[in-house]
Amino acid sequence: MTQRPYTYTILRYVHDPRAGEALNVGVVLHVAAEQKLLVRVRSTFGRVKRAFPDLDGEAFNQALRDVERGIERVAREMQKGGLLAAAGDAAAFARRGMPEDDSALQWSPVGSGLTDDGAATLDRLYDRFVRRHDERVARRRDDEEIWRPVREKLVARGVTVPFEEKTFAGEVDAITFRHAWKNGQWHAYEGVSLDLASQDGILEKARRLVGHLTTAKDGVTEALKLHLIVGAPHDPALASAYDKAVAMIRKAPLGPEVVEEAEIDELVSRIEDEVRAHEVHADGAPPR
Repeated sequence: MTQRPYTYTILRYVHDPRAGEALNVGVVLHVAAEQKLLVRVRSTFGRVKRAFPDLDGEAFNQALRDVERGIERVAREMQKGGLLAAAGDAAAFARRGMPEDDSALQWSPVGSGLTDDGAATLDRLYDRFVRRHDERVARRRDDEEIWRPVREKLVARGVTVPFEEKTFAGEVDAITFRHAWKNGQWHAYEGVSLDLASQDGILEKARRLVGHLTTAKDGVTEALKLHLIVGAPHDPALASAYDKAVAMIRKAPLGPEVVEEAEIDELVSRIEDEVRAHEVHADGAPPR
């Protein structure tokens, strides 16, 4: 069959531009010789939601449907001869269906190739740029997944820690620790996932954490020992950024103890010792 030139562009959902957090969510393909414009976008958002837990799923789905309808409208106009089909590429026609603005959905630079079956090529591009990219991003862990091994190891040892949420409110900011308990002083434990997609994302998250501790520190009027369990990125190429982020966090206000994943067993043993000692002194003697 005859091979015809085509162009394509990828639809990207940019969740956090500062942190470099983005996900491919669709493909538009244009075969100029056939006056054909094809689109495929995600039909489900479960994996996207796992990658970005704070995503508004209903609004996200609606936005994708709007893009799909916009591209299909342009494709119909093209078939009717309402557009100069040869005068443009996939990205140019995609922008007719969804103009670029400051929204989270953005078009990639254009790519090109040869095809004898536009629909089959669209499916291959979708598998390459959306499905595979999606799988890679979905393997990243969130903060709760970094904390989970601590909780599970405590349960396995039969250690019951009276964790509660504790909020310290300062003059201009407040901070809440989800896993805190009091043993003479407050102990707070938080997972911090640095298992992100880019160096910029890792460093930006560390900066935000340090900034939050800085603005809320004046509200910590009780004795507090903060323990931050940090999760490393799966990608070895991001090890340098991870090391810089950890060094940054170690110097944060409130003097947090940074616990890396290889040190979790040691942390759990210390918590167990402290809880056992607390139980022994529960009759009113000063806790350890």
